[in-house]
Amino acid sequence: MEASIALSRVGLAGLAVMGQNLALNIAEKGFPISVYNRTVSKVDETIHRAHNEGTFPLTGHYTPRDFVLSIQRPRSVIILVKAGAPVDQTIASLSEYMEPGDCIIDGGNEWYQNTERRIHEVNDKGILYLGMGVSGGEEGARHGPSLMPGGSFEAYNNITDILQKVAAQVEDGPCVTYIGEGGSGNFVKMVHNGIEYGDMQLISEAYDVLKNVGGLSNAELAEIFTEWNKGELESFLIEITSDIFRVRDEHGDGDLVDKILDKTGMKGTGKWTVQQAAELSVAAPTIAASLDCRYLSGLKEERESAAEVLKEAGLKEEVGTVKSGIDKKRLIDDVRQALYASKICSYAQGMNLLRAKSNEKGWNLNLGELARIWKGGCIIRAVFLDRIKKAYQRNPNLASLVVDPEFAREMVQRQSAWRRVVGLAISAGISTPGMCASLAYFDTYRRARLPANLVQAQRDLFGAHTYERVDRPGSFHTEWTKLARKSNSGVGAFN
Repeated sequence: MEASIALSRVGLAGLAVMGQNLALNIAEKGFPISVYNRTVSKVDETIHRAHNEGTFPLTGHYTPRDFVLSIQRPRSVIILVKAGAPVDQTIASLSEYMEPGDCIIDGGNEWYQNTERRIHEVNDKGILYLGMGVSGGEEGARHGPSLMPGGSFEAYNNITDILQKVAAQVEDGPCVTYIGEGGSGNFVKMVHNGIEYGDMQLISEAYDVLKNVGGLSNAELAEIFTEWNKGELESFLIEITSDIFRVRDEHGDGDLVDKILDKTGMKGTGKWTVQQAAELSVAAPTIAASLDCRYLSGLKEERESAAEVLKEAGLKEEVGTVKSGIDKKRLIDDVRQALYASKICSYAQGMNLLRAKSNEKGWNLNLGELARIWKGGCIIRAVFLDRIKKAYQRNPNLASLVVDPEFAREMVQRQSAWRRVVGLAISAGISTPGMCASLAYFDTYRRARLPANLVQAQRDLFGAHTYERVDRPGSFHTEWTKLARKSNSGVGAFN
């Protein structure tokens, strides 16, 4: 290769919207970048955007060989293609021209075990590998995402300067950190998405209660969410929710939000989170409830016919009767508090899942640092993540966010409002599975004694599973049925 050709600092393959935006972000920060896509038109499109949006140091390449050879060594190649087989195909076509010490960085939403398999596969060729969670959607990719790279520490060091410039910036640094070994970056991104499911579900429940019990209009809702975004709930999701209520329908009368079909789509990361929670025996009821709600939302036709059948069976709509005596101002404030308390539980579940996996895999995840890199760029970015960061700084071995002294105080202060909202929703026949799951989680976790003693007795009776006692060590088994019949024969009939 002739010395006169200036080499790129980094390469990016896969130029759908996320890939294009991330490439332009890197180039805009002054790092010369090579881009490649199997579909030629996507390369042209990216070059065109680079010219239009500024004079960015970006060059397009049309074959895997030209692309790889245009990057300075040790090469760092980011790939942003669909998870699964396309990633393996892309790695195969690029690694043919790569050399020992070069690195592949997968920025997709990949299942963490696929990343761990690929780390071993490319290792045979001396190639380094990072699985990097990228959050923040199209906007984040273009102007500053939250980045979660895990895998080879050497590979991370090779591009730290790029990642730190490209990531979202918050007052305590860029929203990127080395997560840990193996597939930890993908796993952390997966749990981030699970928490995101919980957040979105809780916000939709707050909307449902305010709209259907409080009788609030979309204009009022827009104002409320704008107001909430100035306080403890300040976050990306609250902010965009206030925007959604302000958009009119361009194809007819009224607001667009009311015309949207109530069926939720999903990509799979929320489901993986719940599966992992079950695998690791970590309770994550808020995240699980949000997943269940997405499944139920998909049964649109069934729900419509169920509404008809139950109406004919005599089910009356309770919303109207509850609504009549409502103090709107108090309801709005109660819902705000219920939403905040429910969110704490959801984040606590996510963090506990991360810790359990970290212990299992020896990843040594720093939970406070994860909360910090989520403060900017990502979908769950929120002011209260700074408080989560501080909670783990105060106590890195914190059993749960619920027992951090600051969060504990907030939960206690908000629990009466939280109970009022859930009670009101139940009596109005409005489902709030996320808020209920969070409250049940809180109420179960804070009780020193649970009715699990009865469950243990049942298990011992039908399966001789044994039980432990509170007053003496060891495992015990009882002939429950025999003893019950014996004691029963000595008891006179009740009058």
